[in-house]
Amino acid sequence: MDTFFPGPFTLIVNRTSLVPDTVTAGLDTVAIRMPENQIAKEIIKKAGVPIAAPSANISGKPSGTMISDIIRELGDKVDYIVDGGPCQIGLESTVVKVINDVPHILRPGAITKEQLLAITGKVTLDSHLFTDCNENDTVLSPGMKHSHYAPNSKCLLVYGKDNDILVDKINELAKNYSNPLVITNNENVEKYSGISHVLTVGSKYDLLEISHNIFSILRKIDSYHADMVLIEGVSKNGIGLAIMNRLIRACSYHYIDLDEE
Repeated sequence: MDTFFPGPFTLIVNRTSLVPDTVTAGLDTVAIRMPENQIAKEIIKKAGVPIAAPSANISGKPSGTMISDIIRELGDKVDYIVDGGPCQIGLESTVVKVINDVPHILRPGAITKEQLLAITGKVTLDSHLFTDCNENDTVLSPGMKHSHYAPNSKCLLVYGKDNDILVDKINELAKNYSNPLVITNNENVEKYSGISHVLTVGSKYDLLEISHNIFSILRKIDSYHADMVLIEGVSKNGIGLAIMNRLIRACSYHYIDLDEE
């Protein structure tokens, strides 16, 4: 807490009777965070009490990171919307629960595994970061049983360390559909010249740029009415772990790992 508060870091702790069930989704724990955004801190200060604050989205849909998306989705459902400008990071916070003195990452974010390792020496990644939960599985944080971020369009995530093999595979897959959409990086755009719909998330050399753009891109997907959305994966190093977690869930856990074929 001394290192990562305030910031994009959420800590799961045991709740007391002061915390209502509606805040904890019925769990015996509660997630706490102190944001570094100045507007958010002023609202908390003026409220004088802790604030229960979910993401600015309808459950299951990509989080709102731009005011235009939030107004479109929530404008007629809330009394006020405070515009603090576009989100700096674009992904939700890192969620951690300490179990037997070891931090367990339940949701990766901008505070990376590598940063936690530098402070604690040990970190465990939750087994459900890249696999779906079964109905009877016990989860440590609300939302882990849902395919959050998923557009209505069918999506497939494709990942491989060899960029040429990755591009060739996506071009090959695209031939099976009449109206495919490819989500790629700036450097690969021209390699999909035969595909009519291509969106870019930023440079593959700047994962922070991709994290900033990913949710706004996911929100645009359905407007293309594609019969398949093919999404390039990124490296899982650093914040790439969080990006891949969101992408694989947006694809409802449908993915091809070319390095495992």
